[in-house]
Amino acid sequence: MTEKPVINFGLEGIYVDESAISKVDGQNGKLWYRGYTIEDLAANSDFEEVSYLLLYGKLPNKTEFEEFNRKLKDRREVPKEVLEVIRQMARTSHPMDVMRTAASMLAMYDKDLNNKDREATIDKVITLISKLSSIAAATGRFREGRDYIPPDKTLGHSANFLYMLTGKKPSKTEEKLIDLMFILHAEHSTNASTFSVLVTASTLADIYAATTTGIGTLKGPLHGGADEAALKMMQAIGHPDNTEKYIEDALEGKQRIMGFGHRVYKVYDPRAKIVRKYLEDQMNNNPTEEVKKLLQIALRAEKLMIEKLGKNKGIWPNIDFFSGPLYRSLGIEGEMFTPIFVASRMSGWGSHVVEYWNNNKLFRPLEFYNGPLDVPYVPLNKR
Repeated sequence: MTEKPVINFGLEGIYVDESAISKVDGQNGKLWYRGYTIEDLAANSDFEEVSYLLLYGKLPNKTEFEEFNRKLKDRREVPKEVLEVIRQMARTSHPMDVMRTAASMLAMYDKDLNNKDREATIDKVITLISKLSSIAAATGRFREGRDYIPPDKTLGHSANFLYMLTGKKPSKTEEKLIDLMFILHAEHSTNASTFSVLVTASTLADIYAATTTGIGTLKGPLHGGADEAALKMMQAIGHPDNTEKYIEDALEGKQRIMGFGHRVYKVYDPRAKIVRKYLEDQMNNNPTEEVKKLLQIALRAEKLMIEKLGKNKGIWPNIDFFSGPLYRSLGIEGEMFTPIFVASRMSGWGSHVVEYWNNNKLFRPLEFYNGPLDVPYVPLNKR
């Protein structure tokens, strides 16, 4: 009898590679991109610069930044065939299904599809960063039966996304808020979607196939869909005065409170702290009644959850918890949250593929078989 090995379910605690892209310190609530703290990047940088940093391993100089930005702006337009598929799907399909299909279609337009040289791969990633943002915006427009809005080259990456989605150029505050969300979602080490991207990339499939895999993984409510689920919970609570009873009842019924707990962070998610601060600042800018209620519910739920589970069980708010109210302050509907996550995370996914292909090895984990052996075969007419 083969001795049963130690099985780390969900690969918990297993190192599958080494990387210089980001570090997550779950015990102390710290996150770094290429050695820079997430707090410094959120306060001082923008998504374009952060994307360059993740892909190239350094902050760009002025010339490098302008060239990188030019490429992003030049590639924003979505092929008309892809737009038509988005239009057909958007009214009846979940936006993540639209994103997955459209991302896969982009492979048709790459005349050098299987070139995996470093510079060629980075160039493909830049294309995907640019176009996935436009695809997400087009999906949001078509869902509401509105016309596609072409990109505006006078706007930065995140501001252009918001313009293409809403039809109006964002204020400086709105531009900062959406750019903040793009930065905070850009990268987070080997999470479920990044790992699935790398598994596909390890087969030497093309970057579009790997990206499509990541989108499929990100759709799940335990990963990218958690912010949408957290918003739905707040909407179900309805009024701030209902918060404590709702949370108490949910905990008593052993229901999962979306937006709390993390596989790595055992303290307060540093990204959630940043979003919380910006949301509180928004309360001084005459928010809509909806946003005001959502934030009040969020703060009351946060207080109760920390008292009950934070200090004793290490279950603290994560970025998904406060994302909903912030997105709603920008007029973005819940089902569009995860497509924005896709558009943001492409920088991280692509950076990991570039790094992994430097020393590629096909993923092939083991599985311990616990079923019967040598079962006698019985012909169909005797079963």
